[in-house]
Amino acid sequence: MTSGRTGRRVALVGCGAFGTFVLDAIHDIPALRVVACADADRGRAQVLADRYGAAVHASVAEVAAATDVDVVVLATPPAAHADAAVTALRAGKHVFCEKPMALGVADAARVEAETRGSRGVFVIDHVLRYNPLLRLLKRLEEERLLDPLRRFAFENDASDEDLGPGHWFWDPAYSGGIQIEHGVHFFDAANALMGSVPFQVQGTEVRRAEGPVDIVVATAVHPGGAVATHTHSFTHAHRAERQLMRLDYGFAEARVTGWIPTRATITAWTDEAGAVRWEALPARAAELLAVDGLRPHGQERVTVSVTRDAGSAEPARGRGVSRSVPHRVECVVDLGGEDRKQYVYTESVRAAMADLLHCAEHGGTPQADATAGLTAVAVADAATRSARSGRTVTLTAPVLDGAAR
Repeated sequence: MTSGRTGRRVALVGCGAFGTFVLDAIHDIPALRVVACADADRGRAQVLADRYGAAVHASVAEVAAATDVDVVVLATPPAAHADAAVTALRAGKHVFCEKPMALGVADAARVEAETRGSRGVFVIDHVLRYNPLLRLLKRLEEERLLDPLRRFAFENDASDEDLGPGHWFWDPAYSGGIQIEHGVHFFDAANALMGSVPFQVQGTEVRRAEGPVDIVVATAVHPGGAVATHTHSFTHAHRAERQLMRLDYGFAEARVTGWIPTRATITAWTDEAGAVRWEALPARAAELLAVDGLRPHGQERVTVSVTRDAGSAEPARGRGVSRSVPHRVECVVDLGGEDRKQYVYTESVRAAMADLLHCAEHGGTPQADATAGLTAVAVADAATRSARSGRTVTLTAPVLDGAAR
């Protein structure tokens, strides 16, 4: 493969709307060059290839065999991801794979096993791992301004306006179902924020009258008594979409809006030393929001206000933890709100590719590696099976052998 000094040559497999979006997001990364576009519809591949001066191929097999390709971007429908990833990895290519990694645990485990023996670096497009706002929350926990996350709750009222009755999204044979196709983003985000993998999952699903399943719920129990709940409803008009992530840290709560998070409001109770540290955050905004490969637009803001002696100085206690926390903190982290959603999404994809390229050049493990992809699929699969059986599913830890009981 070529070195970072001469560039990495990228081929796209799957030239639909999302594949176009990915190329537009990554094409200007320094030392990266688009050299090939592949699609079963040659005309569609040709349109995109003409834009980038790239060659046209018909399949992932042709791309994998090409000696002038270093990185393969997989943007095919979900059912094709596992086989395509294995084909590219066996050819020694680096792989950037759209989620989900596979439609089932066995295929996801097959991809993960292939990454361990391949020269290629594998990144799954779990963009929330590269979101500046979620990174900031994790950093505040690492700095002990926030206690360990004890509850993750996500509610997603999404649109179905563009999802007609014959759309592939509704067919589990192509999409895997809502938990697999869409839920993996948020199972993975919960795993990353909690720093653990759930060991027990309970799922529920609701089917519209004479139609597909369009509402799903999952409750995942993590070690140490932490719980994540996920609700996805594909039942709304575009204008009525709404998403809310609520993160419970005990003495603090964060409310995050948007499935691509762009704004968070944190409410916390603290002592005087903690209040001083919170008040120092706005001056550190650039550092706390920094994500390698993601270009800030310059209007990101962290604001903090502290109301001193808003409560008693007597020790307050919750879940067995007792401390004096008389001061109330209100912290707002704003990436530009809904108007910046597309920008943050695009830059998060760019950051994921930058992570792949960095690991290809210097070694190391990407933030969104194959283990993250496998674990998210395993939790989604468990939620789906639980909903259909009516029984709680217990996962083997660390859910890497593809087995569950």
